[in-house]
Amino acid sequence: MSRIGIKPVNIPANVEVNIDDSNYAVVKGPKGQLEQQLPKIIDIEIQGAEVKVSRQSDDKELRALHGLTRTLINNMVVGVTEGFQKTLEIVGVGYRAQKQGKKLILNLGFSHPVEMEDPQGIETAVEGAKIIVKGIDKQQVGNYAAIIRDWRRPEPYKGKGIKYSNEVVRRKAGKTGK
Repeated sequence: MSRIGIKPVNIPANVEVNIDDSNYAVVKGPKGQLEQQLPKIIDIEIQGAEVKVSRQSDDKELRALHGLTRTLINNMVVGVTEGFQKTLEIVGVGYRAQKQGKKLILNLGFSHPVEMEDPQGIETAVEGAKIIVKGIDKQQVGNYAAIIRDWRRPEPYKGKGIKYSNEVVRRKAGKTGK
């Protein structure tokens, strides 16, 4: 049995969860609304203040989707109540970020500044050498943080670049001279 899939998802008092017959989930909460099509071959029931996910058999495909479906529902509930955030750090001399309205402007050693428009539902903030990406959809927050990081990944010799706050950059020894 799936250890994650059998756990019920608790629904807080200020959150409304609706799941129709085709497993289309709509979750409304204080921070907004999320909608997602969940796998149709998984059974989802709302019982009181809990959502229970079950499967009909032990097929390999159903076992794989059982825990995933429960986690997707839980992420939607957490997103509309608390939200998600990722923190990026800019390391390097002359590397910096600034915010102008809904634009994030990055100076990363290129001949031009990199301008990025915040996507719908995502908000960025700059605090010194840190960029904070916030939103209610966990997948969108992680994706946008990865796009920002891809502009200048941390390099292993000096550690310069954009890295996640909890990321550890493995350093290499440089050239040895005479």
